[in-house]
Amino acid sequence: MDSDLDTMDREQLIAEVKKLRAGIRTHRDTSGHDLCWYHPQLWALLPEKRESVPTVPDWPQFMRGCVKYRASLDTQCPQAPRSQQEFEE
Repeated sequence: MDSDLDTMDREQLIAEVKKLRAGIRTHRDTSGHDLCWYHPQLWALLPEKRESVPTVPDWPQFMRGCVKYRASLDTQCPQAPRSQQEFEE
């Protein structure tokens, strides 16, 4: 799957690492309501190009997952600042 790396020289590998790090940082620095969004630009950093269409849970299962994810942040990142900001399109 990653055989493209075998043909890259040092400079190309460094450029690839910098590109991937930038994508990871962009995703890491996502905050607030943006945490909940679909992020195809992160997956686009991979060399294999394919249409990535997620399986979307029905609303009840989706909302339970959202609540569980948000609750996990209280455990995994209790020091994170809190926001009262409402979602706006």
